[in-house]
Amino acid sequence: MEARIAGLLATAGPLTGAEIRDALGDAPFTQWKTCMLSPRLAMRQVGRRYLRLDTKVEGYARLSPSILREFLTYTVVGLAGGDAALARRAVDIEVHVRDVSRRKLELADQVVADVVAKAAGAGADMPFCIVVAGDVVYDMAHDVPRPERSTGTLVQGSDLDLVVLVDDDAPDELVTRLDRAMYEKKLQYLSSPAFREEIDYVVKRFGRLREQTELGSFKAMVACKIFDEAVLLFGSEELFAAGKALLRERGVTDWLRALEQAAIRQREQAQEHLLATEERDLHGANLLLFYTDLESDEFE
Repeated sequence: MEARIAGLLATAGPLTGAEIRDALGDAPFTQWKTCMLSPRLAMRQVGRRYLRLDTKVEGYARLSPSILREFLTYTVVGLAGGDAALARRAVDIEVHVRDVSRRKLELADQVVADVVAKAAGAGADMPFCIVVAGDVVYDMAHDVPRPERSTGTLVQGSDLDLVVLVDDDAPDELVTRLDRAMYEKKLQYLSSPAFREEIDYVVKRFGRLREQTELGSFKAMVACKIFDEAVLLFGSEELFAAGKALLRERGVTDWLRALEQAAIRQREQAQEHLLATEERDLHGANLLLFYTDLESDEFE
């Protein structure tokens, strides 16, 4: 495999992991391991790693992107000694990733504008805020087609995680209108051939976020992590700031930072273990070290 990859790179120049896979056949684990261990090859990752919560991982903490996603989408491989060409291709990939993130953020802005126009109308005092989380806030969104989990519909890469946080004193009718409008946009963007985008959303009152900061369930942990990383798209800055302050006051922010450090250590250990693992043993727990359970449909 080393000779095949080196020969390909000698002809084509630096390539992403996905481009190597497409040229040489579907053997991403062997290709990743070969690139990691070979003195003839050099690798450069673009972007960053960030915390994700996963019930299949002890302690729930893992890094995103997964080792496989990082190799396929965010890693450039070149011949050792070809630093200039490797750096140029890495810049190209990083520009593309940032461009995808920007386009998805613009899409989120449009979704929010449509939802607000339909559900809330004009008004200076909005008793709610809408935030976005996920890959896009880290400038790490991708556009690699993947199946949406519930329907199998192919969507354009990273989903959009939207949270509508509503003041506890806001009328119930507003909550209902916001939820209905968000659901309509979700269906529109998932089913339209022009978009094929997955929108995950939730509409909840501030009191629900307060309950979730007790971290009484895995879903509550995920909800807190999402709001911790979220950025404001529309609505009440005061409500958004109060949500962030609540996470800090309840110790959730510090808890998440500790989980992130644990995930960093876990990634280092996972890579060391996988580099000593034969492909025939890549199943069960070893498989989940390489990519997430949610990515299983995508990479099978």
